[in-house]
Amino acid sequence: MSEAQRSVFQSIEAVQAAFARWNYIADRALALTVKLAADLEKPLLLEGEAGVGKTEVAKVLASVLDTPLIRLQCYEGLDAQTTLYEWNYARQILHIRMAEQQPQERPLLERTIFSDEFLLNRPLLEAIRHPGPRPVVLLIDEVDRADEEFEAFLLEILSDFQVSVPEIGTFTARQPPYVVLTSNRTRELHEALKRRCLYLWIDYPAPDKEREIILRRVPGIRAALAERIVAVMQALRQIDFYKRPGVAESVDWSRALLGLGIDELRAETLEDTVGVILKYHDDIERLQTIGAETILRGGTE
Repeated sequence: MSEAQRSVFQSIEAVQAAFARWNYIADRALALTVKLAADLEKPLLLEGEAGVGKTEVAKVLASVLDTPLIRLQCYEGLDAQTTLYEWNYARQILHIRMAEQQPQERPLLERTIFSDEFLLNRPLLEAIRHPGPRPVVLLIDEVDRADEEFEAFLLEILSDFQVSVPEIGTFTARQPPYVVLTSNRTRELHEALKRRCLYLWIDYPAPDKEREIILRRVPGIRAALAERIVAVMQALRQIDFYKRPGVAESVDWSRALLGLGIDELRAETLEDTVGVILKYHDDIERLQTIGAETILRGGTE
């Protein structure tokens, strides 16, 4: 670990302070887990509802360490091979056609078209091949959306951090990346993957913490308005919506209200800006049925 990294991760409080400089309020549990993941060189698996700040942890970690963030966004049907590398077929074809005009180049053609020059690094191989000087942060986002086959493929990558390209050879990470995996728990992840990681569940923040997040992320907003926004968001999360609003929606709504010059929350304000908070038509209808005035009073029925 470099001198800079040691100074950042020398204590739990140092992690909290470093994250705070990037406007991320890390509680003790998160700071401890981040420190342990760095010290033990183990992947960090963050689970929780969408919008609670899981992805942001990786972004802030990269900023704190002053190192690149490499992001792999998972989705259903994700092909494991395309997360590693591809060949630049267009350039290969062009190279073949040029070689056809130069007979002396033909014997070397097969070796040259399958060389590093034509290799396209995808996120996993890019993280493995990163030259430094510090390890990158590799974010494997929403791993629960990928198929179980891809999850099994990750086991080998996360244990060895090496990749074999048949035409070239094996690439091994000089410095294993810091790995952050996130999951919205749309399905249960396999025990084998969890065993290789340090695990942390990130819940919705307490009111005081959410208020501080808004004040940090939305410069210029009044403290009283931030407190009212938090109260409304806390009430909304008690409702059985298909998608409860997270911290990301709290920040977006705060910015929207500030941009509109609104200093006081009224029922019509909530009704007019509900699309910033809720993203499903059925959820919006549920809110309308309950009534914006009821929610502003802290009720849910």
